Amino acid sequence: MSSETPQTWDQIRSLLSKDATAEEIEEYLEALDPAELVRAVYRLNPDEQRFLLIAVSPEKAAELIEELPDTHAADLIDDMPAREAAAIVEEMASDERADLLAEMEQREAEAILEHLDEEDAEEARRLISYPPDTAGGLMMTEFAVYPMSATIREVVEDVTTREADYSFLTVHYVYVVIRKHRLKGVLRLRDMVFADPDARIGDIARPAASVRPEATLVELDEFFDENDIAAVPVVDERGFLLGIVRRRAVLESLADKAESDSLKSAGIVGGEELRSMPVILRSRRRLGWLSINIVLNIIAASVIALYQDTLSAVIALAVFLPIVSDMSGCSGNQAVAVSMRELTLGATVPRDLLRVWGKEVSVGVINGLTLGVLLAVAAWAWKGSPMLGVVVGAALALNTVIAVSIGGTVPLALRRLGVDPAVASGPVLTTVTDMCGFFLVLSLASLALPLL
Repeated sequence: MSSETPQTWDQIRSLLSKDATAEEIEEYLEALDPAELVRAVYRLNPDEQRFLLIAVSPEKAAELIEELPDTHAADLIDDMPAREAAAIVEEMASDERADLLAEMEQREAEAILEHLDEEDAEEARRLISYPPDTAGGLMMTEFAVYPMSATIREVVEDVTTREADYSFLTVHYVYVVIRKHRLKGVLRLRDMVFADPDARIGDIARPAASVRPEATLVELDEFFDENDIAAVPVVDERGFLLGIVRRRAVLESLADKAESDSLKSAGIVGGEELRSMPVILRSRRRLGWLSINIVLNIIAASVIALYQDTLSAVIALAVFLPIVSDMSGCSGNQAVAVSMRELTLGATVPRDLLRVWGKEVSVGVINGLTLGVLLAVAAWAWKGSPMLGVVVGAALALNTVIAVSIGGTVPLALRRLGVDPAVASGPVLTTVTDMCGFFLVLSLASLALPLL
């Protein structure tokens, strides 16, 4: 079946409307290509998605939930009866479960936790207590751990006979501990294949690099860059093993953060957005920032009103106003992107503002002069007026320097003020570059009006 036809999600709707059994629905879902299944689920509205989660087994529902953004998944689970929601949550990996519950209101999350096994509930509460972008917030508690005295034979037999317990064990390491909790070392499962079956794992385990639960996302990214391993154990101040953080989880978290920053910079405030979400919710998330942008654009446009006579005298200037503001805005956005990246990596902090400004000015001067000359030549060739070329070329060169200065420094200044730079940097840059671009073109043109 082609993934481009609407039959996939229509068939799911048909199965739901006919009250098909869980086995019938799951049989159909299993036959779908994974990418096609994800697309079909996204094409269902929230109520249909919720009905689907209830109709299938908790195991299958947990698989589907993990394909959805955490915020959206939390909304779906939140509106389900607590007992049914708990059955689904119980089937999720510990890190995925914690991420989902952390997105919910505390009261609703607690209602679900009350229906979980006491040990699972306490574990979930502990994971939720950590900030989400730290090792504690990213770690999972499904891992293979054995005492130093265990033999290779005992470990292999235990692992191979407890498949259900290790269903989430995607990282193939065995962690060796003393006194049940303190981390002693690590042993790759593949190394055990060639080891003496009667050897004690404590004798052949390697020292294990580890991180504290407070380690940030940036620190974890740097750790995995320096260490070619698939997961790192998380230990507390006593050296007790708390969980493991997978390299994959760090990469996914970095991607989610970049996506979130991208949505914020585009003016979508309030988290993730899918077109299957209610129209009013999507509209409200977009309108907040768009309403502010109307005011900012009116302020920028007011500059043009101050130079109506100049614009009327030289109509050709109207063609170059958007070029100057847009090209400068592009240069400024490049500077914003670099500053945001360096802030994320910890390579730059707000007190580096002057250093960043100096670096951006040097680039802005070179790029501004280059772009200004190109635009000046184009204006001269089009209208045959050298002075028109000088006016628009100079305006673009100066505005480029201003734009990269703003783009490079505003994210640092906003971070210092406690404002999310991903949300505010774009509108601030756009408004300033538009105002300055219009002002420079029209003011320079007014000064050179007799020669135009």
